[in-house]
Order: sequence, then structure tokens, then C-alpha cells
Amino acid sequence: MKKIIITLLLVNSLLLVGQEKKIERNFRLTGSIDTYYTTNLSTSEIGTNGILSDVTANGFGLGMANTIFSYEKEKTGFVGDLAFGPRANAANAYSGAINQLYVYYHVSEALKFTLGQFNTFYGYEVISPTGNFNYSVSHLFNAGPFSHTGLKIDYRASEDLSFMLAITNPHGIISGSNSTSDTYQLGLQTGYKGQFLNLAYGADGFGFTDVLYLDYTGGFDITTTISLGINAAYAHSKDADSGYRGMALYVQKEFTKTFSLGLRPELFTTTSSGADTRISAFTLTGNSRLSENLNLLTELRYDNSNAILFAGGKDTITGLTMAVVYHF
Repeated sequence: MKKIIITLLLVNSLLLVGQEKKIERNFRLTGSIDTYYTTNLSTSEIGTNGILSDVTANGFGLGMANTIFSYEKEKTGFVGDLAFGPRANAANAYSGAINQLYVYYHVSEALKFTLGQFNTFYGYEVISPTGNFNYSVSHLFNAGPFSHTGLKIDYRASEDLSFMLAITNPHGIISGSNSTSDTYQLGLQTGYKGQFLNLAYGADGFGFTDVLYLDYTGGFDITTTISLGINAAYAHSKDADSGYRGMALYVQKEFTKTFSLGLRPELFTTTSSGADTRISAFTLTGNSRLSENLNLLTELRYDNSNAILFAGGKDTITGLTMAVVYHF
């Protein structure tokens, strides 16, 4: 009898171990932490430019702590993306911890439905610093949108060709909260061999219902160590009689397996019935991989405008930033 009981216990233990291994394969935990030092080289006034944060730092600053829980089984799965800190606050309109929160269902290998809040399909850069080469963000990125809440349908016609349709709340509605309006935004994307044409139209959540957003995001590998990224965008509202247009290039050169250098020149213009405001920005970033999980970013950035006065009442600003990004 004792042998039977011991055998049953051993079988049960093996089954539990098998279940744990199966769960471990389906469940993933990833994330990042970033922090930095920045200084204004143009003036003693506080503030540099382009760092995604709800509080302008002049000295040491915090980015965000990001934790992503995901689980997938058969055709379904979910993502719970939580982020805390000044960078998360700036990107998610003080919504608290929710960066992304969605479930998805693969109808087939080619067709996928996603419902919830997801980061935007629009533009070249993303909220998490682990997804960008530069630490500061472009004016195009800051113009938004950052995230959407609604339904997204992805269809992969072939290995090279893909389509996406999204029906979402206006992106200006605070991320991580429910909509109380009956206005929506339509999103479309066509992708071909790594080049993406994006469109969004509808309510923006800031009082206008006819805002058109157009965006091209893509790039090319010039050589095995040199790449070129491209982002061009246009937005306009007839009701608001305003919008923006701009273009940014991302030229990156890999010198060694642990060090790359990137230059991001950008031209950005806000348009209105009055005078347009033009901004040019040049960002040079050295990206050093100190370990498999830790990167050091040293960045020099220069911004110039015909109408905006930056810190210190000047129309130019030069900032130096050193940031560390740890990802797991």
C-alpha cells in the first residue's frame, strides 16, 4: 500500500512539474528601467529638450520602470504592460500605471484581432526607450498619438505584405480610462517589405472630429553596418484650421558589436491660419552596450526655431544627456 501511495505521489509531482514547465513556456515577463543625467549647454536656465518626461529635469532625472506580463495559449493571449515614472506619465497623460492592456485572438495564421489599449501603430519611435536608438524623442513623436483604445484587425497577406484596420476611441482620451463619448477614430495601415503607410482620421479627443493624420515609416540597410530610417508625417484639421508636418531621418552606424553611433536630423512645422512655427533638431547619440542587459546612451542635441523661445529665452537650445537603460 505504501508503495502505491508513493508511486501516486511521484506521478502527481511529475505532472505538476510538467504543468509548471508548460505555463513557464506560455508566460513571459519582460521590462526595463531607465534613468539619466542631462544639462543645458546653452544657458544656466533649467531644461533641455526632447526628453520624454512630465517634469523637466536639469541634472539627474528618472525615466520609467516598465513591466510587461504576457501569456499565450493556442490562438489567444493577453498583454499587461505597466509603467511608472515621469516618462510613463508624459506618454500616458497621467493615467497611472497602464501603458498597454489588451487581449488578442488569432483567427488564422494570417488574421488577428486585438481588443484593448495598445501603443500606436503610427510613427517611427515608441514610448519604451528600449525600442529607440536615441534617448530623447523627436518632435514628430511628441505630436502623437501615443496609444489607442479599441479594436485592431491585422491581416498578413504574404510574408512581405500586411494590412491593418483599427476602430478606436479618440487618442486624446486619457490612456487607461474608459470613453464617455460616442466619437471614434479610424486607423489604417499598409505594410510592404518593412515600409509602412499609416492613416488615422476622426476625433482626436481635444474637441475636433475631422483630424487627418498621415504617416510614412520605413527604412533601408545601406550596408551590413549602416542603416537609414525614415519618418514623414502630416496632420490637419479643417475645424481647428491647424496641423503639422515634418520629417526625420535615422542614420546609424555600427562600429563594433558593442558600440553604434546614430544621427537624427529632423524638420518639424506646426501649421495654422496665422504664421507657421518651424523647428529643426539634430541629435547625435552614441549607444554603448555595457552588458547583455545594460546600455549607456550619450547624446548631444541641438534645436532651433523661428518662433519658439526655449529655456533662457533663446531660439536655440543645446543639451547633453547621458542615460542608462536596463532591460530584461
